[in-house]
Amino acid sequence: MGIKIGKRVLVVDDDASIRELLSTVLEDDGYEVVPAANGEDALAVCARWRPDVIVLDLMMPVMDGWTFAKRLRERDDIPIVVLSAANDLERHAKSVGAIEVIGKPFDLDQLIPKVARARNAV
Repeated sequence: MGIKIGKRVLVVDDDASIRELLSTVLEDDGYEVVPAANGEDALAVCARWRPDVIVLDLMMPVMDGWTFAKRLRERDDIPIVVLSAANDLERHAKSVGAIEVIGKPFDLDQLIPKVARARNAV
């Protein structure tokens, strides 16, 4: 089965087990997924591969999600789904221009519908 157009997702989270879980669930739903451990890695991925949606943690070492989103917006407008345990999550999600928000701990059943809505919001 070929990859569907518009189903490329960049998963950015410093927790390897969360990256793996999200990647597996998205791939099982037909998405092409590239993982990144922090914002710096994610910017490098975006320079060579354009995702249709970014699932973004905010609190990460090296480069956090806020800085990543600011740098991304300087060159592209890719929809973001924030996945974070940050306090006042709705406000933080708005500050990075997120289309959807998933709080940690999260319910995996929210992932696919929210990624699909973000993808279709462009």
